Amino acid sequence: MPTLLLTGFEPFHTHPDNPSAHAAGALDGLEIGETHVTSALLPVEPHAAGRALDTLLDTHHPDAVLMTGLAAGRPHVTLERVGLNVMDFQIPDNAGQTYQDAPACPDDGAPPAYLSTLPLRAIMAAWQGAGIPGHISNTAGLYVCNYVLYHARHRLAQAGRKHVPCGFLHVPANAAVALAWPADRPPLPYLPQPEITRAVEIAARTVVQGIVPIQSADDPALPLLR
Repeated sequence: MPTLLLTGFEPFHTHPDNPSAHAAGALDGLEIGETHVTSALLPVEPHAAGRALDTLLDTHHPDAVLMTGLAAGRPHVTLERVGLNVMDFQIPDNAGQTYQDAPACPDDGAPPAYLSTLPLRAIMAAWQGAGIPGHISNTAGLYVCNYVLYHARHRLAQAGRKHVPCGFLHVPANAAVALAWPADRPPLPYLPQPEITRAVEIAARTVVQGIVPIQSADDPALPLLR
C-alpha cells in the first residue's frame, strides 16, 4: 500500500501549542484511496529532527512526504518552494542551541538548496476551490522547518528517490498560540485548528492524486508521478 508520511512539530520557544502537531495527529491513519497516511511528530532541534526523519524514511519508504510546521505571524497556510543548506537562527531550539552561518548538511557536494517536489500549484488550486486562502513562500526561514525540508530532500536524493514528492507546508497560529501571545505585541493572526487541519488534509489529498504505484524491474515498489 502506498504511504504518505506526514509530519508535524512539537511546541517550541514560547508557544504552548503547535497546530502542525494537531493536524498531523488528526490525519494519522487516514486512507486516501489506496494510500495510507502515517503521521509523526518531530523534535524542534535540527539534528534530532534529522535523525527522526532518517528513521521514518528508512522504515516506511514513503511514496510522498508532507512536512508541516508553525509560522506564527503568517495569516495563511503557505507552501515552501525551497530549502537552503543553511542554519541561522537566534531563537533557541528545544535543546537550547542557536546557529549562525552553519550548514544544514556539511557533506562535500551537498547542494546549496533543494526545491520542493510537491505539486505546489495544484495544492494552491485545491485550496482556492475549498475556500482556503494560501500562498507559495520563497523562504522557509533558516530555522528547523527549513532544515527538515533540506534534509528530507537530500536524504531521498542520496537514496536514489529524488522523484518522491517531498516538501513543507507552514501553518499559521491556532487559537491556543494566539491566546498566549504577549499583550504588549501586535495581535497575532490565527486560524481555528479545524481549518488548519482541513488545509493540511486537502494538501495531502492533492499530493496523493499525483502518485501512481507501478511495478518496475529496478524497484517493484517505486512510485512515479503522472
